Amino acid sequence: MYRRPLQFAVRSIHATATRRKVLQQEACLARTLVACQLARTSSPSLTPCRTLHRTAQLFNVKDSPQHSEEEVGAFTKLIEAIGFTGPLKYNKWKIKIAALRMYTCCVERINYDDFFERCTLPDTLNSWFLVAQLHVWMCLVRMRQEGRAGKYMCRYIVHSMWEDVEQRSKIMGIDAIHRKESMKAMTETFYAAIFGYDEGILSDDCVLAAALWRNLFNRQCEDPKQLELMVEYVRKQMQYIDAFDGEDLLLTGEVKWRPLLEENAQSILKVSTPTYNDAGL
Repeated sequence: MYRRPLQFAVRSIHATATRRKVLQQEACLARTLVACQLARTSSPSLTPCRTLHRTAQLFNVKDSPQHSEEEVGAFTKLIEAIGFTGPLKYNKWKIKIAALRMYTCCVERINYDDFFERCTLPDTLNSWFLVAQLHVWMCLVRMRQEGRAGKYMCRYIVHSMWEDVEQRSKIMGIDAIHRKESMKAMTETFYAAIFGYDEGILSDDCVLAAALWRNLFNRQCEDPKQLELMVEYVRKQMQYIDAFDGEDLLLTGEVKWRPLLEENAQSILKVSTPTYNDAGL
C-alpha cells in the first residue's frame, strides 16, 4: 500500500516533464517555421525551378463530382459482408479481362529505361517492380472512383501484378525459398507505398516527394531534381488519366501514359476515346 502514493508522485513528475518537453519542441518548431518564412520572403531572388504546390487542406483527386455509391439490396450487402461480390453493372469476366489489359498497359507501355536512367535506379527486378507499382497505384486510384465495379477491377489488377511478378522471378531462376521471401517483402513494400502515395496525392508536393523518396528511390536519392521530376510526372499523369471515361476503362482497360519528359508538362493532352465492340472487348 505504501508504494501507491510514491508511484503516483513519480507518474505526476514524469507527466509534467513530458508535457514541458512537448511544449518546448512545439515552440522550437514554430520558431523554425517563422525563420524559414522570413528567409523566404527576404530573398526573392531565390525562385524554385517549378512552382511548389503547398496546401494545408486535403482535396479529392478528381475535381469532377464523384460517383455516388450504388444502391444495393440487403442480400447483396449480406453476401459482400461475407466476402463475396454481388451483381455488378457489367459482366465480371469483362471486368477481369479489362483489369488484365490495364495491368498490361502498366508494364508494356512504360519506358523503364528512362526511369532507370533519370532516377539513377539499378536495372534489377526490384527497380522494375518499384516503377510498375507506381503506375499500378495510379490505375487503382482512378478505378476506385468507379463504384463497386471499379473496386472489383482493382482486385484483379493487383492479382495480375502478383502473378506477373512471380512468373518473372521464376524465369530469372530464383529458387522457391528466396522467391517466397522476396514476394513477402514486395507485398509489404506495395501496401506501404499505397498508403504513402495516397497521402501524397491528396497533400502538397512535399508529402508526395517524401513518399516517392521512401518508396521509389528507397531512401537513396540525393538529387532534388530527380524528386522534382517524379513529383511533376505523378501530378500530370493523374490529371491525364482522370480525364478518361470511367465506362471505357471498365470495358477496355486501355490506358495511355504521358512520357516522363515533356517540353510543356503543365499542359493536358486530349484523351483519345478507345473503341470496343458490343461485347465490351
